[in-house]
Amino acid sequence: MSKRGISPVTAGLKCVCPKCGEGPLFNGYLKLADQCECCGMDFRYEDAGDGPASVIILLVGILVVFPALLVEAAFHPPIWVHAVLWLPLATVLTLILLRPFKAFWFALMYRNNVHESNKPKSG
Repeated sequence: MSKRGISPVTAGLKCVCPKCGEGPLFNGYLKLADQCECCGMDFRYEDAGDGPASVIILLVGILVVFPALLVEAAFHPPIWVHAVLWLPLATVLTLILLRPFKAFWFALMYRNNVHESNKPKSG
């Protein structure tokens, strides 16, 4: 482990603290803990916003839409078949990928020293 913490990819896949690589990052499915149980790092400054969700939506869209188009072109199934196949797949993929990607995003923010600004916005 370097002075800058563990690899963002490792922290994301394990959903652990990006500083020490041991304490759990989440207190719920997507809710971050207030701080690391092992090293005490404060997680409250984190504000990933909609970044992880936006990227995952785009990725899942690519992974689901192209196969759906291929199935449509090859077999011309009724619309209910598409709904039964692709909606659950998109939902499951989103739920599987969102948590580790949010942890990865948080680790990248930590690695690059990104913090939410408290400066007042100018008009």
